[in-house]
Amino acid sequence: MLHLKNKSILVTGCCGTVGGELVRQLLEDYGVDELIGIDNNESELFFQQQRYQHHANANFFLASIRDRSKLARLFKGVDIVFHAAAFKHVVLCERAPFDAVQTNINGVQNVIEAALEAKVGRVIFTSSDKAVNPTNVMGTSKLMGERLMTAANNCQRGCDTIFASTRFGNVLGSRGSVIPIFREQIRQGGPVTLTDPEMTRFIMSIREATRLVIDSSALACGGEVFVTKMPVIRIQDLAEVMIRQLAPVYGHRAEDIEIRVIGSKAGEKLYEELMNGEETRRTYELPTYFAVLPALRHISREIEYSYPEILSKSVDNPYHSGNEPCLSQEQLSEFLQQNNLLHEDDPPPAPTQRIWLG
Repeated sequence: MLHLKNKSILVTGCCGTVGGELVRQLLEDYGVDELIGIDNNESELFFQQQRYQHHANANFFLASIRDRSKLARLFKGVDIVFHAAAFKHVVLCERAPFDAVQTNINGVQNVIEAALEAKVGRVIFTSSDKAVNPTNVMGTSKLMGERLMTAANNCQRGCDTIFASTRFGNVLGSRGSVIPIFREQIRQGGPVTLTDPEMTRFIMSIREATRLVIDSSALACGGEVFVTKMPVIRIQDLAEVMIRQLAPVYGHRAEDIEIRVIGSKAGEKLYEELMNGEETRRTYELPTYFAVLPALRHISREIEYSYPEILSKSVDNPYHSGNEPCLSQEQLSEFLQQNNLLHEDDPPPAPTQRIWLG
């Protein structure tokens, strides 16, 4: 990635699933000049700092995206910001919408204002499928985050910062995702709880999700929402595949583990949407993305939306999991095996040396 060479990169939410993998890839795979990670999780930040103690170009800071003035100080000299910090759990955001607004909406605005003040080159916001036709607080707050990023790009004057968003679905194996829940239910002998047998979801691995976030930082022209193309599964197929694979591992017979339908949660959709009907009218199809262009033009300059490979400048159908073919159980099993998602990950090795920051 030539656009990362000799660059200073900052990752918000660096201890989360996506943020943590961004840190790992940027340091180990891309070799960026400087990596700054910020998070408000004190314990996880300490371990993150210890984990990368031998990377002299990595620095980690305890900070909240609710604190705009601290963001402005940390953003000075930064070339690219990957904004991954957010409240992501649907039920918790439903119970505390005030906090979801403070972090997922006001926090995005703080990132924008700090980036403009520090003259950051590019800011990439990690969004969610739940931002499309939202039915819950978390999705609504993510949609507002996308709109703020697009507006920041369209309304700026006298500044060349590029703001864009990338939107993807379920990252299998991430914190709070269904795989760890199903795994623990199978370990205990069941039942495995299923919200609806017909429920479908887009899926991807954390490595792939992170790589596509990094890719979008190179592609962005300004104000777009990049929608990642993803395979689709039925959640019941996932439960059945995991039961067959894991029941013997935990000393159970697969046929003895019950799948129990418990009904959908409040605000939960039967299918997952990554692009709605209105957005299709202003969408380009790329090999691994759809690029949803801004609905409104930049107030002071014309942006040419050109990408290395454009498959089509028109899209006919909304991109949601109900419209796409699902993986077979055999294909799903292969996906889980290839991405090491069936078994628990070993925790990162504890550092053998302690460092003291002088």
